[in-house]
Amino acid sequence: MTKNEKLNRILLILLSLFIVMLGYGILLPILPYYTERLALKNSLDADLINFHIGLLTSIYPLFQLLFVIFWGKLSDRYGRKPIIIIGLIGFIIMQVLTGLATSITMLYVARIIGGILTSSIIPVSNAYLSDITSDTQRTKIMAWSGMAYSSGIIFGPVLGGLLSQTDVHWNYSFGQFHLDRFTVPFLLAALLGFFVLLSIIVWLQNTQIVKRVISKSKTIGFFINKYFIILLLLSFILQFVVTLFETVFSIYGKDELSFSSNQVGIGFMLCGLVMAVLQPVFATYGERFITSKQQIALGLLLTSLSLIAFPFLNSELYVYVMIVIFAIGGALVTPNLLSAVSLISKEHTGRNISIQSSTNSIGQILGPILGVWLISGGFYYPFIIAGLIVLVSIGFVIPLIKWQKQ
Repeated sequence: MTKNEKLNRILLILLSLFIVMLGYGILLPILPYYTERLALKNSLDADLINFHIGLLTSIYPLFQLLFVIFWGKLSDRYGRKPIIIIGLIGFIIMQVLTGLATSITMLYVARIIGGILTSSIIPVSNAYLSDITSDTQRTKIMAWSGMAYSSGIIFGPVLGGLLSQTDVHWNYSFGQFHLDRFTVPFLLAALLGFFVLLSIIVWLQNTQIVKRVISKSKTIGFFINKYFIILLLLSFILQFVVTLFETVFSIYGKDELSFSSNQVGIGFMLCGLVMAVLQPVFATYGERFITSKQQIALGLLLTSLSLIAFPFLNSELYVYVMIVIFAIGGALVTPNLLSAVSLISKEHTGRNISIQSSTNSIGQILGPILGVWLISGGFYYPFIIAGLIVLVSIGFVIPLIKWQKQ
């Protein structure tokens, strides 16, 4: 593989990651307002709106959890490309159904279909990147993956917030589907996803499929590796806290701070922008100053302190400052965790990253549910409790640092 061919493959994979997270980001600032509109339209109990917001957020990673290892194993057996294609098809279907929804039930159906099919894209794309890069380049390429991931969070909320408030001068219903201003951002995401799908089909080369025979004892030993368990635990905690924050902030901004969907979108945009810019910077230059495991510990510290301080600040400017600090912490942690997992086993990179993705999904399921439940006691509770959990988790990094020095 020439250098240009390798670069083209990397760019196509990063593009697929970006578009999936763009679709995810579009929904973030809209979901509370969109759910409220559909709930009131269908005469549902207004007191259950926050419950549906939390459940709609959680049901997507729930089905990702159920299917992600399945896709990872298929990608190890048949190559990464066909699995990525399936995921992009699922992404397009989810966006179209979400944009045309006329009921809460249709939103659930869209999220379930999306969770099943798109669960392949992120872990399998990262496995593809791992396949075509050396061990020494791994942290750097995973940081670029994180940048593509975060870039979707930058532009998605902005597009979602702006386009959902655009007066498109048309309102049309047909059967169980409905077109209005809320439809626009999702159909745009579906259209972009379609172009990315065509690009992947035409230009991306499948990875080489290597048949491997692994002994039963080696497989069992792999699963009880203490190093891997700690990495999974940290991945779970980070994703739990991130999705709790995303869910609670959108409701907190709407109900407590009286933010518009644009203002909520700006908050998510800042978070994604900081992570997109800083992840490759930390991955490239961070180890000149501190080790990757020390970067994880520092990132967790910044994340915890920003969460604990967050509910005590009512100024829009200070809220955005805390979001930036929160994002800096995430930028330190995410690529280093992903790189560490990808380096555990060359033979099972797809499965390893899929297992980590499953662990992330558990956090993404529980975070919104717990966050919405804690809101009933007051907006202080979800932020402070999440911050304390992250603060305690720093203790799990200590054995990682010791093993790194050995």
